[in-house]
Amino acid sequence: MTYTSRQSLIAIAYESPPLRSQALALAQELDLPLTADPADPTFAFLLVLTAERLELREQGPTAPGPVYVDFISGAVAHRRRFGGGRGQALAKAVGLKGGANPRVLDATAGLGRDAFVLACLGCTVQLVERSPLVATLLRHGLERAARDPEIGALVRERLCLRVADSHAFMSGLGEQQRPDVVYLDPMYPHHVKAALVKKEMRTLRCLVGEDQDAPRLLAAALGCARRRVVVKRPIHAPVLEGPKPGTRIAARNTRFDVYVISSAPR
Repeated sequence: MTYTSRQSLIAIAYESPPLRSQALALAQELDLPLTADPADPTFAFLLVLTAERLELREQGPTAPGPVYVDFISGAVAHRRRFGGGRGQALAKAVGLKGGANPRVLDATAGLGRDAFVLACLGCTVQLVERSPLVATLLRHGLERAARDPEIGALVRERLCLRVADSHAFMSGLGEQQRPDVVYLDPMYPHHVKAALVKKEMRTLRCLVGEDQDAPRLLAAALGCARRRVVVKRPIHAPVLEGPKPGTRIAARNTRFDVYVISSAPR
């Protein structure tokens, strides 16, 4: 099911009258209905504008908490400070060693957490997200982070978001625009249990579906990256259809399949 066919499930809401004009602009941008009730039972999901942030809320008595992007505090900030620096599996997978600071294209940006970690470690990251809804959540999180006195400069200088189909985006890059590394983190398959699929991913999957074209994205990435392609997978999941990775780097619940690009000219 496509994003368009899921639109009847969701509306834009706002928590206080001063936010109405901003919420209306967002509703027009995403072509979604607007409601003044931030708990409107008419819709299964609400994208709610609050005084602090933009939240995606699933409705219902058993619904999980809101989904939002926060690079300033919480788990992401903790990972930035104590995540292991260039010794962590993600950093090793993209080739962060010595003084190397590769240019990375995150072709499945999602909520942007891994891209933010890479930016904190010195990479310049182009984020590409094809779902307008997910990209809107991410954009609001980046805008908030860009105003933060501690990390604002880093966010403005090293993270850039584009709403686009990644396959078309990668195929359209010129020789000078090609990234050193393409990073892929396709939506985990439905059978992966809750321990690996956090509440955010379960909620987003209800709205935007799974990445059924992950093998196609891998093929495009292999034709785009200068040095390597990195694919994040559940620890026991099969590799994506296509060439076999040259190496794997395991983390606790996930692994990174690394495809090293031949140095032969294109």
